[in-house]
Amino acid sequence: MHPDDEFHQPTSDTTDWSETCWFTFTVPDRKISGQLYPFFRANLGTMAGGAYFWDPSGSRPETCLYSKNFWHLPIPDQPLSDITIGNGIHYKCLEPQHKWEIGYDDPDGGDEIHAELTFTSVAEPHYLGQSHLDQPGRYQGELVIRGEKMKVDAFGFRDRSWGPRTQHGQGLTGGPCPHGGYSYATASDRDGFHTITMDWGEGMKSIHGYLNQGGEWAKIASAERTVVERNAEGFPTRVLIEGVDEKGRTLTAQGVGHNGLSFFINPNMYTMNCLFEWTFNGVTAWGEDHDNWSHPAIRKFNRERKS
Repeated sequence: MHPDDEFHQPTSDTTDWSETCWFTFTVPDRKISGQLYPFFRANLGTMAGGAYFWDPSGSRPETCLYSKNFWHLPIPDQPLSDITIGNGIHYKCLEPQHKWEIGYDDPDGGDEIHAELTFTSVAEPHYLGQSHLDQPGRYQGELVIRGEKMKVDAFGFRDRSWGPRTQHGQGLTGGPCPHGGYSYATASDRDGFHTITMDWGEGMKSIHGYLNQGGEWAKIASAERTVVERNAEGFPTRVLIEGVDEKGRTLTAQGVGHNGLSFFINPNMYTMNCLFEWTFNGVTAWGEDHDNWSHPAIRKFNRERKS
């Protein structure tokens, strides 16, 4: 198994040492999104486990199709590559850094939710430094919501992070930046893009990303994300991303939102996660746009929006 498909040994005894293993998938024709997000604190021996499913009918944890986040679960004595978590998540790596079996069932019983999926990557993991990776892939399988079965066969994403991540501070993950974005779309193994953007007061500038155009992949050299329009709840509904990759090719991506869920995905990040339909460089594909905020920043944003 690849080392980055497994838990990492903490490099210090700080209680802030964290590890994540996030998978996100959609049923575009139903405008349904789903995410599984465990958040491990190895030096504390405890973790949180979140599962979220939503469509345009509800945009908050108490109004969406399904939302449940357990706190203070014990970390199972199992490898990350084959783990069953107390919140109902099951992960199994079938091929290193390429193929995963993804499952979820409500641990409290009932027929609210069942997911049985396979993630197969369509590109190699893209690393940000030595402690974060992002990867596009195709999800196939079945999703059952309150007894209704539906087929899943669409492109989605996954990411992994490991290292210290504090709950404190004015900015995201303890840094100085209060506001960030996470945007992607995948049309096939030949066409897609991804950007992570951060706003230090001069607009949402890219710190990480790629452009895959006609099967030719390259890192993003620079890009900017602009929220062109928001709805009455503050969710981005139209987003523009303009940039250039390391091969000199331009990226112009225009996105339209089709759903949204706002929640604290971890103790230091409030997110507005939205299903987006993107048109980029002549290609149209489904993906997502995430509007991410620190605790103080989202309060300030909402105060100013309502004033």
